[in-house]
Amino acid sequence: MTRILAGIAVVLTTLALVPIALIWRSRATTSALPRWVVVTNMAKQPKLVGQSGSPLFADGRAMRPPVAGTVARGSLSTNPVLETGLEGEAFVDVPPMPVTPQLVKRGQERYDIFCAPCHGLSGYGDGVVARRADRLQEGTWTPPSSLHTDLVRSRPSGQLFNTITNGIRNMPAYGAQVPPADRWAIVTYVRALQRSQHATIADVKPELQEKLR
Repeated sequence: MTRILAGIAVVLTTLALVPIALIWRSRATTSALPRWVVVTNMAKQPKLVGQSGSPLFADGRAMRPPVAGTVARGSLSTNPVLETGLEGEAFVDVPPMPVTPQLVKRGQERYDIFCAPCHGLSGYGDGVVARRADRLQEGTWTPPSSLHTDLVRSRPSGQLFNTITNGIRNMPAYGAQVPPADRWAIVTYVRALQRSQHATIADVKPELQEKLR
């Protein structure tokens, strides 16, 4: 009888250790399978993922466009010139922030990313995308404008900002990709780029003019 009880005790002890062994194994190893959850605590619930359909809405889309007139948290602007380039109904010609070397440098960085592929690093409309389109000769490409024409140079800075924001002709809008401050930084760099190609001796400091003659 004692041996039987001892055998039962061994079996029960072994069985009691099995859950502990399984827990240790699950914590010490990795698995591609999802974990087993007894109490979900809302960890698993029905939801619609991006780019999926939904019968709940008339257009069949799960992703909903922003409600007209809503403003994202932290995005409320109290400076309409910063957002539009307009003061009243007229384009401004002075950026709504101090023009510093740091701002122009930031504009150069953003210009090289978003503008140079078409307009070129020098602004003459000879970027890699434009050159590639010319070589393809498909007849559907509209060459980008040179930033150094009299027409573009005569436009107010606010109009250049508006063009970057909303696009013009075949140029797409960059308002969604580039924040307003960076758009103004690009405008200041474009002005510096234009100035570099149309500088005169009068633009040089008087004490340095003699060295250039």
